[in-house]
Amino acid sequence: MADEVQNYSMFNSQALVDVVGDTTDAALEASSLKKFISVLGGRFFNWGQRKSLFPLHLGIKCCALEMAAAGGGRFDAERFGVFFRSSPRQCDILLVNGPISKKFADPIVRLWEQMPEPKWCIAMGECAISGGPYYQSYNILEGVNTLIPVDVYIPGCPPRPEALIDGFAHLRKKIMKMGVKSSSDRVGDAPIIIGDD
Repeated sequence: MADEVQNYSMFNSQALVDVVGDTTDAALEASSLKKFISVLGGRFFNWGQRKSLFPLHLGIKCCALEMAAAGGGRFDAERFGVFFRSSPRQCDILLVNGPISKKFADPIVRLWEQMPEPKWCIAMGECAISGGPYYQSYNILEGVNTLIPVDVYIPGCPPRPEALIDGFAHLRKKIMKMGVKSSSDRVGDAPIIIGDD
């Protein structure tokens, strides 16, 4: 009798979760319901990802004014499902606008690493794309793509708010086409260049 009580007490909550998980997994696998739930859940997650984009509210230089105008009342990016956030842990898009100095490279990489997967990067303006007027300067990087992978390039000095909203629309199409993959799985993927039709 004492052995049965001892065995029962050894059956902790993690073991219960493992047993229930293995049992339900085997049942779902046998009925092909697991694949159906996986496909349906993946499509629902993809729909939610592309319909509500959360770029990091990070303004470096003059392109930040155009980014602010895109979120303002005249252009109202929120009606297109773009909600600017200030915490990298709540964002899925790193919107880089402005020159990246070598001193600011480590904080940009830290912000990128703090963002949860799946995450995307948009380079807005000539400074973020190639260094702009500071090209081949001793302290400015020649594009943010030297640090992190870029998904969408929006050229201009500075690009208009309409171009930024168009960049978000192209990113939606890319998310729809590729599905929701982690940024490390999209290494060989070609970036989108706005205006390059």
